[in-house]
Amino acid sequence: MSLKELLPGKLGYGTAPLGNMFRAIPDQEAAATVEAAWQHGVRYYDTAPFYGAGLAEERLGEVLSAKPRDEYVLSTKVGRVILAELEEGARELGEKGGLFEHGNPNRMLHVWTAEATECSIEDSLKRLRTDRLDIVWVHDIAQDFHGDQWLAKFEEARTGAFRVLSRLRDEGVIGAWGLGVNKTEPIELTLSLDEPRPDGFLLAGRYTLLDHEHALQRLLPMAQEQGVGMVVGGPYSSGILAGGTHFEYQEAPAHIVERVTRLKDLAAEHGVSIKAAALQFSLAHPVTAAVVAGATKPSRIAEDQAALNETVPAAFWQELRSADLVSPAAPLPYGA
Repeated sequence: MSLKELLPGKLGYGTAPLGNMFRAIPDQEAAATVEAAWQHGVRYYDTAPFYGAGLAEERLGEVLSAKPRDEYVLSTKVGRVILAELEEGARELGEKGGLFEHGNPNRMLHVWTAEATECSIEDSLKRLRTDRLDIVWVHDIAQDFHGDQWLAKFEEARTGAFRVLSRLRDEGVIGAWGLGVNKTEPIELTLSLDEPRPDGFLLAGRYTLLDHEHALQRLLPMAQEQGVGMVVGGPYSSGILAGGTHFEYQEAPAHIVERVTRLKDLAAEHGVSIKAAALQFSLAHPVTAAVVAGATKPSRIAEDQAALNETVPAAFWQELRSADLVSPAAPLPYGA
């Protein structure tokens, strides 16, 4: 089944913030945000053991376990096994150091073998309080976490996680699998393999208004040719396109702030919200099946839904193109 057939709508809720990303969120606020997503019609939820060392899955499971299981689609990830023992000292997370310093203190193993994949799935089912997963993404086998060692991690996943997930899909245990990464190269490499074949991928931060040219060069033409769908994660580029100050999980540099200012000024001239521009741009590519936006406050969910449904004039997209604020190769709404 393709991602577009499997996913229930264009907007999903990404739960990285529920793992206390950047800040400690009270349990009540986290639960209220998930409930708000449900009340606003969101029926696709994406999570991962990595988000706060299991905290996001626990919080999501607490709310969704009270909902009819057949009415929502759930995806989580493999690659991190959460241990009962506690972490000693700061975690080593490559470029993402300190990202979840307020999450659970449990130690995490970063491993993509067959045995670890099966263990990770079993643990996620318990934390999520569910009996099945609809989609499983192979998480973070990329340069941003592993540097020059990323190809070794990829090979570990290819001979381990990929094969386990292919078998589980073929047996009907899961609906689909793919990669969930912040870089294009691991997906390109996967799509070039004869086997196993993924159903799609979750690409975070690489198909946004601020960063999309690289994905358009090779990855997205490959995916389109093979009929493989994409979920766009991080459509707000870590928050800078939604009123925040982070880009790539860190304080945004001056040149990004300047580009965002240009985008916002142009949007304001056309009476368009920057959130609407961001979501609708990411959705305009034919490979995109859905966007997954994170939120830590209930009010943000309503904003996201409004942005998804906002009418954005074709003139805005045309001027965006003429101002060289998007790649000439990027598909735009209305064919602008």
